[in-house]
Order: sequence, then structure tokens, then C-alpha cells
Amino acid sequence: MATKGQKFKHWTAEEKYKLIEPLLKMEKGIWTYSKETGVNSGLLYAWLKKYRENGMEGLKNKKNPGNPLSKYQNKKKLTKEEQLEYENMKLRIENELLKKGYLMKGDGTIVKFTK
Repeated sequence: MATKGQKFKHWTAEEKYKLIEPLLKMEKGIWTYSKETGVNSGLLYAWLKKYRENGMEGLKNKKNPGNPLSKYQNKKKLTKEEQLEYENMKLRIENELLKKGYLMKGDGTIVKFTK
């Protein structure tokens, strides 16, 4: 169970493959290998299954990145390029909402459906 403030490890596809490679070659048992590496055996099983079904593509992280603006909102100082990217992203989002029939008021924080 996760605890408050706990940081989770994010694995790349290459890191996952390096960890499951000995298991694929049947060099080690999953339980002993799990204890050696400190990686949960259930996680290793999941990676093995994904690799067997879809190869390296199955090991890639496909999680939705969430709010794209949060990358810029959490920084205290933005470079000029980041400021422009942030403004561009805000305008794109506003444009998409307007296409769907939403009404933007003020700085865009209050949104009402107009249809």
C-alpha cells in the first residue's frame, strides 16, 4: 500500500527488458530473482506477459500523461520558450472548448456550456 509522499519508480522499456532477460532465458527462477533484484514478482510476471504478447512495444509505458499544462504550472521560472509553449497550449485547449460549444469568461477559468 502506498504511503503519503511515496515516490514510485518509473521503468523504461529497456530497463524492464534487462530485468526480465534472465527470466526469458530461463537462467533464474522468478522468486529467487525477485528477491535478488528487489523487484516485486508480480511486476516481473506482468512484464513477462506483456513482452511475450507484444515484444518490446508491450514494455513501453502507455499511461496518459495527464494534464499537459501541469508541467509548466509547477515551475517557478519558465524560460521564454516554455512560456510560449505554455501560452500556445492554453490557447489550443481554449480553442477546442470553444469548438465544442463552451463559453469562456475572463481568463478562461470559468467555463459554461452554451448549448
